[in-house]
Amino acid sequence: MGNNFNKKLGLRIRELRLTKGIKQGELADMLNMERSNLTRIESGKQRPNDDNLIKLAEIFEVEIKDIFDFEHTTKTVNQLKKDITHNIQDLNTKELNYINKMISSVKQLRQ
Repeated sequence: MGNNFNKKLGLRIRELRLTKGIKQGELADMLNMERSNLTRIESGKQRPNDDNLIKLAEIFEVEIKDIFDFEHTTKTVNQLKKDITHNIQDLNTKELNYINKMISSVKQLRQ
């Protein structure tokens, strides 16, 4: 599993944190750890212990197995865009508006 696994896990934790709109320092406080430790986890240099995995699942409101779901992180940008385009083809206007608002919210998180 090694280093590649740790990097994928760290990226997934970062992705879930950003999706929830939680700052790194805030999450570190919730986990009762130094921010530098969380930085090492998100960069793949350190793996969270079992207790922290349980806490992360609770904070992110996901099952623990979902933290290890990083299949989508291995896709290229073009593959992801094709998947998104395919997935929105049969959505109605209300659903498309909802997706558009979600995209706008994600963009605002980056600013």
